Amino acid sequence: MKYYISFAWRNIWRNKKRSILATSSIFFAVFLALIMRSLQFGQYDYMVNSTVSMYTGYLQLQTKGFWDNHSFDESFELTDTLYRKIKNNAGITTINPRIETAALISHATETRISPVIGIDPYSEDKMTGLKKRLSKGNYLTEESKGILIAEGLADRLNVDVGDSIVIFGQGYQGVIAAQVFQIEGIIKYPIPKMNNAFVYMTIKNAQELFNLSNRITSIPIMINNPSKLYELRNELSSKIDTNLVIMTWEEMSPEIVQAIAVDNASGFIMLLILYIVIGFGVFGTIVMMTLERTREFGLLIAFGMERDKIYLVTTIESIMISFFGALLGLIITFPILLYFYYHPIPVKGELADIYLSYGMEPIIPFSIDPSIFISQMLIVFIIGLLTSIYPISFIRKIKPVSALQGRGGMK
Repeated sequence: MKYYISFAWRNIWRNKKRSILATSSIFFAVFLALIMRSLQFGQYDYMVNSTVSMYTGYLQLQTKGFWDNHSFDESFELTDTLYRKIKNNAGITTINPRIETAALISHATETRISPVIGIDPYSEDKMTGLKKRLSKGNYLTEESKGILIAEGLADRLNVDVGDSIVIFGQGYQGVIAAQVFQIEGIIKYPIPKMNNAFVYMTIKNAQELFNLSNRITSIPIMINNPSKLYELRNELSSKIDTNLVIMTWEEMSPEIVQAIAVDNASGFIMLLILYIVIGFGVFGTIVMMTLERTREFGLLIAFGMERDKIYLVTTIESIMISFFGALLGLIITFPILLYFYYHPIPVKGELADIYLSYGMEPIIPFSIDPSIFISQMLIVFIIGLLTSIYPISFIRKIKPVSALQGRGGMK
């Protein structure tokens, strides 16, 4: 095999310009494909991570029916046993129990309806980074009696840190919930829709307000390896009571799944077109290399070299050209992608507003997922194999005498 590889290598560089042209075409294809896919995958990962870390979590434990109704009737008791069952999983990084509802928020003559979230201050900050969004006042502690309020909602109610508001709603089993709370801090979200809503208090205060005792409504869960999402869900599902369910972020955010699927399909079509064009370019080069070597093939056959061995050499040549073009593309592209992975491109102007409206901060992230690079190398390898079909077909039909006489060499 070493002999055939050496033979193929010498044949490639007999016409350097043509070989460089073919290698360059593969290089640019890989370069453009990697940039395109890295950008797409980076956007997908960022979109998903923004969604799960800002609110839902990768997984969420709740009772059956809570996601549709968001009623305290579908709340459940958080026992130490249940907490340990969730915690004792190596892939889980954050367990964030919550109480979620909506209530009337009033101050003086102003009243608004807003989501009211009971949180564990530490786990909420670990998952969503809530503390870093604090623009004024103090963050909650486990002993806090006050609340955090979103900046936009505070402006609408005309309140500030130190002011008091009334929260009025319905508690567990229809109990009327009403209480005055002092504002301890104001948080600011980059997303206008979220910045105009949300009130946070400790779980303990929420349980007292809504008469929930030791009950909660949901437990968002963060994991360290999203590729094991369903494996972890199945493992957790086998440990919990039958009245509880584990929902994935995909089930809670189907619109994001659909958006990713549509965009991924369009990106795949663009890549397919790109590689078809490049494939024909490489194929044309291989055809020219094959035709100009007609007499060489005829001479080799006349000297007794088996056609199968000539097939092998031409196939190795096609794969080599494709491989070196792809390798060059990887070597040059990877440092570029690595830089933009750690330094995302900021987005400004109207496009930034569009990003914010979809719940994402205005940046263009990139991905360095190994699957991106592996898939491009595999595609290029397939191109190399496909372009080797013509030389094999040509050599199979060649007639040594005609080839040596310069008459085309075909049977």
